[in-house]
Amino acid sequence: MSGHAQLMWDEAVTGYDFGPQHPMNPVRLDLTRSLVRAFGLDRRLDVVAARPAGESTLRLVHRQDFIDAVKAASADPRAADGAYGIGTVDDPAFARMHEVSALIAGQSVGAAEAVWRGDALHAVNFAGGLHHAMPGSAAGFCVYNDAALAIARLLELGAERVAYVDVDVHHGDGVQAAFWDDPRVLTVSLHEHPRTLFPGTGWPEETGADSAEGSAANVALPAGTGDAGWLRAFHAVVPELLADFRPQVLVSQHGADTHFEDPLAHLAVSLDAQRAVQTACHELAHEHADGRWLALGGGGYSVVDVVPRSWTHLVGIAAGAPVEPGAEVPEEWRQEVFARTRLPGPRRMTDGRWPVEWAGWEAGYDPADRLDQAVLAARRAVFPLRGMLA
Repeated sequence: MSGHAQLMWDEAVTGYDFGPQHPMNPVRLDLTRSLVRAFGLDRRLDVVAARPAGESTLRLVHRQDFIDAVKAASADPRAADGAYGIGTVDDPAFARMHEVSALIAGQSVGAAEAVWRGDALHAVNFAGGLHHAMPGSAAGFCVYNDAALAIARLLELGAERVAYVDVDVHHGDGVQAAFWDDPRVLTVSLHEHPRTLFPGTGWPEETGADSAEGSAANVALPAGTGDAGWLRAFHAVVPELLADFRPQVLVSQHGADTHFEDPLAHLAVSLDAQRAVQTACHELAHEHADGRWLALGGGGYSVVDVVPRSWTHLVGIAAGAPVEPGAEVPEEWRQEVFARTRLPGPRRMTDGRWPVEWAGWEAGYDPADRLDQAVLAARRAVFPLRGMLA
């Protein structure tokens, strides 16, 4: 097996553009790519462009009538009327929407193939992680569900156990839905509580269909959760589930919208805690999946200050060349940020919280604490279904 890591990148993914007023500005992808380059991480991994996902691949998750609707909206965006979730405020139609969505999906599928076949040990597609797309509709800024497609491709190639860990601030509803009745896929999502955030799902009671009981786990975090609580919740649920499930591949989704600066959600997590969870996912892949790790991007709407730094840390970890939290951001990148956005770029690769302190679950819990209640609810819902002690 190659020890190499792959970074999936094709400049055309920046065509995934819902328009100037939409929060998901593709400049976040460009700026991440150039920050990765500024730190010299290109030289530490293979930069690879995969082919767009073809129709037979898209049909592993999506319905043909939906694919046809995306194609029609691509050809004539003005005709999109909200059917199939296309042409809505969240998901406006745009020219070449099918082509660029299939390209992003193709990068995640290609990454999954590389990791499964041993061409790479780790692969990153930070343009991916579009986890809200459903089999028959676009949703939540997501057209094709590249994360679900990558997992479906792994199953097609013969994988018997794939774990999906989603730490985006929003529930990974589309991936959970795609594998709701498939015990070969364990989906674990840590997200802001559905009472206070889109998509309104991801309750602890959502644990999988009768045929796959205990194959979905949801940790619904109270609004305002910060670094210590977020890391406590992650470590109180994810490692034990992965140890029990023994995945052959770990797929993780690293939406950067848990950050305290993110305009669309209400968690208060720092870049440093995000880096700590990225590191934990890397370690868990080595502990439980022979190192096979596919890491995806996701949400993140603080497109200058947060997203590029968060995902550059992710790429560095995957490349075996982690960027020090205290590292200064290269000046040429800050100049590019200003030229493109008229905003000053951040100066360092930290929010000043490193190393992040948190208390482990094994030391005991407080039943009156809202965060501990969220963790307990998740453990009590899922662990007994898997024969584990809650």
